[in-house]
Amino acid sequence: MNIHEYQGKQILARYGIPISKGYPAFTVAEAEAAAARLIEETKSEVVVVKAQIHAGGRGKGGGVKVAKGVAAAKEQAEKILGMQLVTHQTGPEGQKVRRIYIEQGQDIKRELYVGMVVDRESRRVALMASTEGGVEIEHVAETTPEKILTEHLDPLLGLAPFQARKIAYGLKVGEGSPDPKKTVAQFVKTLISLGELFVKEDCSLCEINPLVITGSGDVVALDAKLNLDENAEARHPEWAALRDQDEEDPVELEAKQVGLSYVSLGGNIGCLVNGAGLAMSTMDIIKHYGGEPANFLDVGGGANKEQVTKAFKMILSSDKVKGIFVNIFGGIMKCDVIAEGVVAATKELGLRVPLVVRLEGTNVEAGKKILETSGLAIQAADNMGDGAQKIVQAVKNA
Repeated sequence: MNIHEYQGKQILARYGIPISKGYPAFTVAEAEAAAARLIEETKSEVVVVKAQIHAGGRGKGGGVKVAKGVAAAKEQAEKILGMQLVTHQTGPEGQKVRRIYIEQGQDIKRELYVGMVVDRESRRVALMASTEGGVEIEHVAETTPEKILTEHLDPLLGLAPFQARKIAYGLKVGEGSPDPKKTVAQFVKTLISLGELFVKEDCSLCEINPLVITGSGDVVALDAKLNLDENAEARHPEWAALRDQDEEDPVELEAKQVGLSYVSLGGNIGCLVNGAGLAMSTMDIIKHYGGEPANFLDVGGGANKEQVTKAFKMILSSDKVKGIFVNIFGGIMKCDVIAEGVVAATKELGLRVPLVVRLEGTNVEAGKKILETSGLAIQAADNMGDGAQKIVQAVKNA
């Protein structure tokens, strides 16, 4: 689950991590009032108007502007609110800006990168830090990997103070500061607090890019990107207020409401599978035979005829889908139930793209008979590999 920058900063502040003062706004009038309030509180005319979307690269796309005075802030808000912001993470279609963040300007002397992510290889949370703040960490890792310092958190103790100091001295955070000891102490405290936040808030990713050092030697989080692990949603009822449905895929939201696991991808072969592992394998084998999966869709072990029909509708909601591969291994799930759902959905939707179905497991013969006697143009597959080859070829021929 993604959240906006200002929401992430509110969480950072709860853990004592310094942030710039700012206020969210949903209209130009709110932005104007926020800028006036901020200028009065900070005694500085400089504010920053920042688009709030669930994507990085907002500055390069024109979604972050510095303004001096209330009138200039209002002018920038008028330009940014409602714009279709295109960044390297949104794709060419961009994302509409529906809210902005009015933030105080800072006297920036240095920009650093700090991020935490789950390292599945070491089975620990990894802290990454770099002197290359304000730059995509992927670019730094590709071009100058030696500039990234990494420490792993102890599962019980979290990030130890000596590890935070090691990062601080490795990045030379006190260099050029009017008070190096203060800067190092603030940096160390920020890292330790970030580690505590990551675990307690059930994050899957937490980035501060950039984490800046000001002219006075203070450490301030100038940005915040937090991804929350939806598997922990039951522990966090407060997350409901953070969700911005305008920023989420409507099909994924619909799937969640009916109890299906769905993730949109960029390919043209729709996948309907039961079981997450089998769904991953299905996408892999489609790629292996030269195709591109359009989605991850796990109907689970207890799906009924109505859910299968709903799953078909979700797949076909994308005009990119040129074929569908149904791959079912019936354990708890019965193949005849799936077959009935496939036939019903095909008739109801007037399916016009190739459909390949592979069934195996409980009631498989009954399921195959339902498909064979349906009178519909459904290709049967003997196994997963055969099905993948058939749907890839059918899409290419179409």
